[in-house]
Amino acid sequence: MIIKNAFPILEYDESREAIIEPNQRIEKMDAPEHCVVCFFAEVIQWLVENRNAHIIAQSKSEMGQHPLYEIEHQGKRLAFFHPGVGAPLAVALLEEMIALGCNKFIACGGCGVLDKDIAVGHVLLPVSAVRDEGTSYHYLPPAREVEMDPHALAVIEDVLNKHGINYLRTKTWTTDAIYRETHNRASAYLAEGCLAVEMEAAAFFAAAQFRGVPFGQIIYGGDVVLSSGWDGRKWHLRGDIRRELFWLSAEAVLML
Repeated sequence: MIIKNAFPILEYDESREAIIEPNQRIEKMDAPEHCVVCFFAEVIQWLVENRNAHIIAQSKSEMGQHPLYEIEHQGKRLAFFHPGVGAPLAVALLEEMIALGCNKFIACGGCGVLDKDIAVGHVLLPVSAVRDEGTSYHYLPPAREVEMDPHALAVIEDVLNKHGINYLRTKTWTTDAIYRETHNRASAYLAEGCLAVEMEAAAFFAAAQFRGVPFGQIIYGGDVVLSSGWDGRKWHLRGDIRRELFWLSAEAVLML
């Protein structure tokens, strides 16, 4: 039963089964259980060229193919895929990877920062996400925030501490609209404790809770999104930290 609301996004449906269920349209395969969700296209290309990463499955959308790759790492099978950009596509692909057989996930990506003192490349852990997007509301009842899986968070922290990497625990502001990150919103969410802004974390955390799979995320500070203005800081050119985050994510996910 749906309880009507003036705002449809708040009409949460508790039904567990949808009209289109991923595991009814996708045949489960012998996929690695451990999977890195990697937002860095050039890192994936490097893995193909240098680590013999091979495609084991393909999802498809109107954008084209969305490969699921596999390599061997630390003597174990490891899967990884690029989730696209934005919560709807990212969560749809996550759903399909779960249906294929992956069931433990760590994501690595970049984010905007709401504090100019956070350097480009500084690692952040989004312990919770403000749900200023739409996808999460189809997986969990309405709430202001959703938390990262606590076990995944603890494992990530163990890995970062093991390697002596400085990081910041923070809330993150998950939004659907990069061109509507207004001065007022940036100031308000910073005051609420958000040092980061990105487009997927809240939806990832909600969908993972719904499907009962552990999911963690590591992000690094990129462009500056301040009430006083924006600075790209050439954040996407940090190939060093991007590749390092992939390997840290791989190490963490294999510990889940």
